[in-house]
Amino acid sequence: MRRAWWHSATFKKWDHLYSLDVRWEIPVVSWVSTSIVERVDLWRTCSWLRHLGIATRDVLILELDKVPPGGTPGEPLPPFDFRWSVPDHPDDVFLERLRTARPWPRARYDRAVSLWEQYVDADPSRFVRSCTRGVEGFPELAPLWTFLSAFFPRRTGDGALRLSRFDELLLTILSGECLTPLKVHVHKSQAGDELSQWLSATGDLFLADRLAQWARHGSRAVERGAGPRRDVKMMSSVYRLTEAGRRLRDNGLQQLSDAPALPIAGIEAYASSSPWVVAEGGQLVRL
Repeated sequence: MRRAWWHSATFKKWDHLYSLDVRWEIPVVSWVSTSIVERVDLWRTCSWLRHLGIATRDVLILELDKVPPGGTPGEPLPPFDFRWSVPDHPDDVFLERLRTARPWPRARYDRAVSLWEQYVDADPSRFVRSCTRGVEGFPELAPLWTFLSAFFPRRTGDGALRLSRFDELLLTILSGECLTPLKVHVHKSQAGDELSQWLSATGDLFLADRLAQWARHGSRAVERGAGPRRDVKMMSSVYRLTEAGRRLRDNGLQQLSDAPALPIAGIEAYASSSPWVVAEGGQLVRL
């Protein structure tokens, strides 16, 4: 999902590691924190190294513990771990982990490869079952599905289709007033506080791209105008909610294509070719 949204040089550099042009020397050392983003990247790494024929015994996976939480006491935290990455740990932790490094057991490595295959599959049902039932050695699965499910359209108990929770929050913050993506990101409201939790995992550029997709979409739910800073993506455009957007937010969808498609792992949410929705109770179902 990140690569579909973020095209920065940084992520192109990391994606280049998964190229046949790159020559790997053993042992391969992979560092990973408790961040759900890094955990998914680890599955991808295990899958790619196996594709290259590198044996499990030649891959050292160094798992880092969660960093003690900081911030304001009582500050609400999202139900998934995204805040800490490998660079947040001190050098002495790296050295100690490296000194005691061992390959993962073959069975656990196999499960990581399988999770990546499920994650990028065009049928996400098997992956979601793994998340809800759990897989030994991968505690990130339940919070990961909590995160991902916020980007799928929803179906109510009476069969009505609603926007994803993320898009609902987005259109709730937008109003007749023109707002830059930056002002949406820092909006002082209950919806703004919840939206910030998801953006802390996706990054703020995800918000700017999603607003642009809404503005280009045929539903005409969101209008776009020139922003105050054309050289800054989070300020280069302003957006406002139209009356069509209010109806969509408040009354729901007549069909999935009423909202712009959104790439998630191996599928696109809102696409007629992959009509997956989150039902009441959090299950992913196909229409």
